[in-house]
Amino acid sequence: MQKNVLNTDLSGKVAVVTGAGGVLCSAFAKTLARAGAKVALLDLNEGAAKGFADEITAEGGIAKAYKCNVLEKDACYAVADAVAAELGPCDILVNGAGGNNARAQTDKEYFEVGDIDADTKSFFDLDANGVSFVFNLNFLGTLIPTQAFARQMVGREGCNIINISSMNAYTPLTKIPAYSGAKAAVSNFTQWLAVHFSKVGIRVNALAPGFFSTKQNAKLLWNDDGTPTARTGKILAATPMGRFGESCELDGALLFLLNNEAASFITGVVIPIDGGFSAYSGV
Repeated sequence: MQKNVLNTDLSGKVAVVTGAGGVLCSAFAKTLARAGAKVALLDLNEGAAKGFADEITAEGGIAKAYKCNVLEKDACYAVADAVAAELGPCDILVNGAGGNNARAQTDKEYFEVGDIDADTKSFFDLDANGVSFVFNLNFLGTLIPTQAFARQMVGREGCNIINISSMNAYTPLTKIPAYSGAKAAVSNFTQWLAVHFSKVGIRVNALAPGFFSTKQNAKLLWNDDGTPTARTGKILAATPMGRFGESCELDGALLFLLNNEAASFITGVVIPIDGGFSAYSGV
């Protein structure tokens, strides 16, 4: 087992991570297991989740993968019941499922005269179904699993929900209006949930990662030959620390927020982890 960076002890806790077949959320699952939690890894791609669950088990942790579509309420409720029966009632929920879709982004940063008739996807060409999919995946994909698993938390002290927002929620990025808007909704929903559950023992907070190079955003950041895109150059120029984040650099904030001694009076906050991107004015 690798070191638990904050010595946060989650022994006896059951943690559920949605989107756990992906790079960042699988890393969250491993971090929680190293802190002692029994981890349920949920993903539509059950094979990917199982691969990461097997890695946790090989390290000596307790983990089980579950196939789950976070947009289907019945499926989420069924998985929640299965997790409770096999691992125990949920103490920690990390809502990590989310993402973008090409149908919900423009080709260019700025609209120019003539773009409507040009061979380019402008604002006016955005696909309503694509926008709806992105918003639903990020917002409803947070709300529905929370409905399913928070039922098991109500009235039990020390339970936590961690949502995954984005620095896009602070300042929208060009080209991806639906994703930026959806993550802003996740941040707002985090605050709403924190108030709503404040009397029943549940703290609700969020992480807002900056730029991490993953499979999800690879085509935006890297050319086919592996060289950085112009967008990568702009990102790094606007990031005071001058690099992309590493998944392990989310561990400290995650474990801090889940530490019921260190963070006992913290609820409703969204912590940006972005190398200074959201603080930099560009001059």
